[in-house]
Amino acid sequence: MPKFVEVGLLATQGQQVAIIVSRFNSLVTDRLMEGAVDTFRRHGIADDSITVVRVPGSFELPLMAQQMAKSGHYQAIVCLGAVIQGETTHHEYINHQTAAGILKASLDAEIPITFGVLTCQTMDQALDRAGGKAGNKGHEAAIAAIEMMNLLAELS
Repeated sequence: MPKFVEVGLLATQGQQVAIIVSRFNSLVTDRLMEGAVDTFRRHGIADDSITVVRVPGSFELPLMAQQMAKSGHYQAIVCLGAVIQGETTHHEYINHQTAAGILKASLDAEIPITFGVLTCQTMDQALDRAGGKAGNKGHEAAIAAIEMMNLLAELS
């Protein structure tokens, strides 16, 4: 019989988390942030253990995530942003580099840095994913962060 490793979704007391949120498209990203903060609270993380940092746009998320992860102060970081397609291909460059940068920061720091960046074609799609009919991706990124923190703690 294989050994299965599964963990609960309640945070351990004292775990410090960060949320990095893009100011660009704040109509969307503020809702993502509210979803992430609410999720952390509901899963046992006190307000004084949650740090929220705002950056100009999604492209700036990886650098801030890398710097915060290097501090050693946080057990998990959630990156939140919204890139909406528009009329040019600019969004493709932002999306790919942002995703790659967040992944690299997570692997280098060996802590969960979750990707809560919406990559939508329209503002309506983004709003649907920021607390509308498609749920709140900020909530989902926070849940993933909690689970990964707990898995890493369990396996260490």
